[in-house]
Amino acid sequence: MALITCRDLSLGYDGREIVRNLSFEVNAGDYLCIVGENGSGKSTLMRTLLGLQNPLYGTIAFGDGLKKNEIGYLPQQTVVQRDFPASVWEIVLSGCQNQCGLRPFYGAAEKKLARQNIEKMGLSALKKRCYRELSGGQQQRVLLARALCATKKMLLLDEPVAGLDPKVTQELYSLIRSLHEEGLTIIMISHDVSAALLEADHILHVGSPLFFGTKDEYMRSEHARIFMGKE
Repeated sequence: MALITCRDLSLGYDGREIVRNLSFEVNAGDYLCIVGENGSGKSTLMRTLLGLQNPLYGTIAFGDGLKKNEIGYLPQQTVVQRDFPASVWEIVLSGCQNQCGLRPFYGAAEKKLARQNIEKMGLSALKKRCYRELSGGQQQRVLLARALCATKKMLLLDEPVAGLDPKVTQELYSLIRSLHEEGLTIIMISHDVSAALLEADHILHVGSPLFFGTKDEYMRSEHARIFMGKE
């Protein structure tokens, strides 16, 4: 069943169109990688899917009971965010905010969920540590644990391995792969097409022209030959 259906989207900001006539579906259990040149509109699409900005034209429909505020999101970090003076526990627990409803505090269920995701990401020993004291890979695990607190269905990941060394990159890809195998639907922006083709089952190439299809279809496409230098 389609969790997200996008039809004839035009995306941009301040009235300037970046992407036009974009249509694709994300079904439950998919692993979709969004690739394309810098400035092609990948992050704009991600923000639009999250409801942080509106499309210029077109429609986005959510299915199977999915709501925008039930999507786990791991954004690209800024320098200021990497220096955030909060504990691992506080940051992960903040991912449960949408589950609190009108309650101004976290209950036992939210705290249990935060503990479970801290453990799943291998962060139990760092629970009381300050976030800004952690390595880049550890910080990404914290943010992934936080994102998991917000969802049982879908994760949106914006360049999750940017700036990480090769060993930590592979460890994070392995974590994301295991989450997908457990049943989470994954949408990931990646600048690394080779890695995207190893991880994903569907590819959305944002650019001109657009492409959406399976990994195998992408490998046979003109997009792959041009973008990956396969003449």
